[in-house]
Amino acid sequence: MAEATISSLQHDLKRVIPNLEISQRTADLEQHARDQSAYAAVLPDVVVWPESAADVSALLRFANERRIPVVAWGAGTSIEGNPIPVFGGIVMDMGRMNRIVALHERDFQATVQPGIFYKDMNRELGRNGLFFPPDPGANASVGGMLANNASGTRTVKYGSTRDNVLALEVVLANGEVMRTGSRSVKQSSGYDLTHLFIGSEGTLGIITEATLKLYPIPTHFSAATAAFPNVEAASEAVFEIIASGLEPTALELLDETAVEIVTAQTDLILHPGPNLFMEFSSASLAALTETLPIVREICRGYGSVSYRDGVGRNERAALWEARHSVFEAQIRHFPGQNYIVTDVSVPISRYPELIRATHKLLDELQIHGGMVSHAGDGNVHTTAFFAPDDEPGKARALDLSDRLVDLALRMSGTSTGEHGVGLGKQKFMLHEHGETTLGLMRDIKKLFDPNQILNPGKVLDLPPSYPARNP
Repeated sequence: MAEATISSLQHDLKRVIPNLEISQRTADLEQHARDQSAYAAVLPDVVVWPESAADVSALLRFANERRIPVVAWGAGTSIEGNPIPVFGGIVMDMGRMNRIVALHERDFQATVQPGIFYKDMNRELGRNGLFFPPDPGANASVGGMLANNASGTRTVKYGSTRDNVLALEVVLANGEVMRTGSRSVKQSSGYDLTHLFIGSEGTLGIITEATLKLYPIPTHFSAATAAFPNVEAASEAVFEIIASGLEPTALELLDETAVEIVTAQTDLILHPGPNLFMEFSSASLAALTETLPIVREICRGYGSVSYRDGVGRNERAALWEARHSVFEAQIRHFPGQNYIVTDVSVPISRYPELIRATHKLLDELQIHGGMVSHAGDGNVHTTAFFAPDDEPGKARALDLSDRLVDLALRMSGTSTGEHGVGLGKQKFMLHEHGETTLGLMRDIKKLFDPNQILNPGKVLDLPPSYPARNP
């Protein structure tokens, strides 16, 4: 937008919502111009901080009438460019809508606003012995987790965000407020609109409230680590653990490079080589005592060169803190370099095959980075680093991403297990879904957002009537 038009936009927004905080300060615009991905920053025209669903409704009604793009913003921790405002316009920071609206303790449910951060929410819920299990690692906002259908380390036992949501309050592009679902855990009434919005990356509506399923904090747990001579052996052990019905709470695989970086960047002491990080929990100490020897024998059967279990609470916390910090540790290990992160997922029966192929590709393409995996649900991430002026290195990283997606789709998997489509995965949508399904997605987008103001440029290749601000 031209400078005069931007100034007019700020004036008009103030007139529509007099108490709305609006900023065009350079620092605020830059803070909302990019997420943690390697995609280039794009400045919005203004940043606003709504404080209620009524504010969001008025903002969207205003923007829809004037064909102004609107992007909802959580914590900015996504790594697929999901909230980058590629067409400028309004960034709606949801950070002031950050309350637990209601705790239904006896129903194991909580109704929350989208701006509350995941870790902050679980600290508050923990006072009542409850927690929300999807764990993206970063302190993401709940709204961001809903928008991207975040998963993480505990998916193997509890499922993704989508599996743990009962009801939503959503504001549509025209400002109408709708509610989906109910607090009943069994729902068979009408179309399942609740789960349509989860994972839609803010392209169909803005979530202003969500009712989440909660779980009791486990009474007994034990973390374990096992090192293996190669990733192939580790991946076979993963499949055997899942097939044995042992129900791990978390099951993660780090390749040799990732382990080397983590041990160099943290105080965690690990045996060199590929490592499995595992956790098991139970209401009964006896059940846990029966599980761990079986896990040990499975790991030994696949050639583990080191195995430790029964670690204490502090060491357990350090273990998972290190796992969640792998991405940041890699960035510190390759300072000043660009990167591409992959996020493919396959059925667990194909997981060992995917690991073998990924390891082979990393060697073949001489990728600098490493591989980590939510092994229990077949979700593999690689991070390929390259210098900003290294065009051959960038080409190899892109080739790695393309070939891994092709592999995953041929294994009945997906191009994105948890990071979302964002900017980088749109080119795979036709291959993954086919023209008929993709056409229906486009029709749904046009139905909910006919003027294409909601996070335009993401998920689908529908060009809005205004130009993108590609750097």
